[in-house]
Amino acid sequence: MKNQAHKPTNPEQSIHSTNGFIPYQNIPVYEEQEEWNYQDILGLLQRRWLVILGVATTLMTGIAINLILNPKPAEYESRFQMLIEPIDQSTQVVDLVQKGNPFLSNRSNLDYESQILVLRSPELIDNSAKRLAAIYPYIDYNYLLNSLRIGRVGQTKIIEVRYRSQDPQESKTVLDEISQDYLQYSKAKRRTNINQGLDYINRELPSLQNRVDQIQREMQIFQQKYDFISPETLTIQVATQSSGFIQKQQALEQELAQARANYNFLQSEEGTKALLDSYPVYQQLNDELRQLDIQIISASTLFQEENPNIITLREKRNQLVPLIEEESERYIRTSRAEATSTLNSLELSKQELQRNQQILDQQRQQLPSLIREYTEIQGRLQLATEALSRFLSTREILQIQFSQADLGWQLIQAPGLPQAPVVSSSMVRDLIVGLAASVFLGMGAALIADKLDNTYHNAWSLKERVNLPLLGTLPFSKELQRGELKTVKTEKSVSELSTSLKEGEASLGTYPINFIEALRVLYTNIQLLNSDSQIQSITLTSAMAGDGKSTIAFHLAQIAAAMGKRVLLVDGDMRRPSVHRLSNLNNLWGLSNLITSNLPFEKVVRQLPQMNAVSIITAGPLPPDCAKLLSSEKMKRLMADFHKSFDLVIYDAPPVVGLADASLIASQTDGLLMVARIDKTDRSVLERIVNDLKIAPINLLGVVANGQKGNVSSYYYQQAR
Repeated sequence: MKNQAHKPTNPEQSIHSTNGFIPYQNIPVYEEQEEWNYQDILGLLQRRWLVILGVATTLMTGIAINLILNPKPAEYESRFQMLIEPIDQSTQVVDLVQKGNPFLSNRSNLDYESQILVLRSPELIDNSAKRLAAIYPYIDYNYLLNSLRIGRVGQTKIIEVRYRSQDPQESKTVLDEISQDYLQYSKAKRRTNINQGLDYINRELPSLQNRVDQIQREMQIFQQKYDFISPETLTIQVATQSSGFIQKQQALEQELAQARANYNFLQSEEGTKALLDSYPVYQQLNDELRQLDIQIISASTLFQEENPNIITLREKRNQLVPLIEEESERYIRTSRAEATSTLNSLELSKQELQRNQQILDQQRQQLPSLIREYTEIQGRLQLATEALSRFLSTREILQIQFSQADLGWQLIQAPGLPQAPVVSSSMVRDLIVGLAASVFLGMGAALIADKLDNTYHNAWSLKERVNLPLLGTLPFSKELQRGELKTVKTEKSVSELSTSLKEGEASLGTYPINFIEALRVLYTNIQLLNSDSQIQSITLTSAMAGDGKSTIAFHLAQIAAAMGKRVLLVDGDMRRPSVHRLSNLNNLWGLSNLITSNLPFEKVVRQLPQMNAVSIITAGPLPPDCAKLLSSEKMKRLMADFHKSFDLVIYDAPPVVGLADASLIASQTDGLLMVARIDKTDRSVLERIVNDLKIAPINLLGVVANGQKGNVSSYYYQQAR
């Protein structure tokens, strides 16, 4: 019996599948995302097309009926166009002055939106309304305002005025009166603008003259304070001094590097040895020491160790060794002190040079500031002088234009008598707007319905929300939902069936190829979960009834058998068993009989008629207490015998909600596999169950998405990304 959880030792190397699932250990925690992409929108349209079509059709029908029952009367529209910015630009003279003056550049060109509001104001339209009331008594200011349309033609300098009425002559007459009032208004406005321009220039000229004088005095004070002749002279002087300091610094750095190298060399054993080798006194003492050693060796061959000559020679040697050590240490200290003194002297020279360099850097840093200040003063003086000249020139131009005749706005298209009504285009526009609004409201209703739906709409959302490996995605099959696909109806042997699966035949019996491939991917992913040893027993369950876990367990057993495995399918759902119906077997003897009696399990095991490699144990008669039987020691011994006799044992367990049966079975197997039904499984129930199972002593292998509609391969591609 296997109680230990099987975990992949190297998920990146041990798991390679066409749907690209990720092992549970490396999956990050995903938060629910509200961002939508085009695939989400297409999925929403596919799921809720009936809602969208129903809402849009209902609204569009109401709009069409309203337009038919309440048709608009025929209306005629007349229009005229005016050029409101003349070519001579006399109305823009103040703006031209401001563009050239950096101190007065806060005003913009003509504001067309404000101008249109002025043209719709009572000041301009009320006089026209009073004159038109003599011909058309029902016309007043509010009547004209509701029928008048004023707008700018694109980004041009042209304003178009339109008027719509049921009488074509009225449309033309009204616009004739209004156009004449607009032209008179423009003439008066243009003369007023020229006067305002002259007044503005006369007010600004004294301040500009004073500013020019002020900047000239500021330039004179600056040159006297800093003795500033020209930026070029100061730049050359500072550059020459900087070049001299750089040369001195380079020479000093070379000396300092050599002194540091000498100092570090003297600190090492190699340097100490070389230093002593070059010291004559040390060499002389070493020679004396070697002579004494030779004498001691010679005397030792002739005399005993107690001989006075040998004792005397050894005493001399003992006195000479401390003397050599003392002399060598003194010489080393002296040499190192000299190296340290030289290094410190060079460091002080470097610091002095750096201080001088800092003084020069300060001068060099101040130079750009002085040049910038000089350039700024010079630039301000130039701008102020140019502005003063421009104001004087513009004043002369305005004085000439004021004495000349002005044209004002130009009427480039006079009002015409309309010949055809415009109701048809309005009706088409209303229909188009109604259609767009209907579709938009239909999509809104579909979105609301989708938000209220607490199920998973595709395998990708299931994987993200439950935070478990997605081991397989089974496509939606109408035949499978009706129970038509039960067994592989073929006379091929197990080896032939395995070969057919590998070669990817279009169909086997009544199975569609995408369903077979999805089951093979699921089986392969399960086997690759553990790189040390293959998984030999799994428990299939679901959160709720009707998710298809029994069907998947039944077909997975056939796929495993087709891959060359000896498979046992055990119906552990002794509350609502279904394996016997899928396999066309009776349920007289089954798992409940094995647990409650001493029958050997070989008596209860039966082979699938169309595939002998698949053995099945049905649930048997329904017991009064299923949980008690599943938790018994007899059940554990039976499961151990199953695992020894077959390559793979698949347990079909009841749903987890409200029942302990699945947990009791899964705790004795290599892992638990959850099945979720797309567009059916309740998200809150499944996610709560998954969280509870993660803290239980059960190896939660992953999740299987059942009933995926559309192209399953597209979800494989999404996961691989």
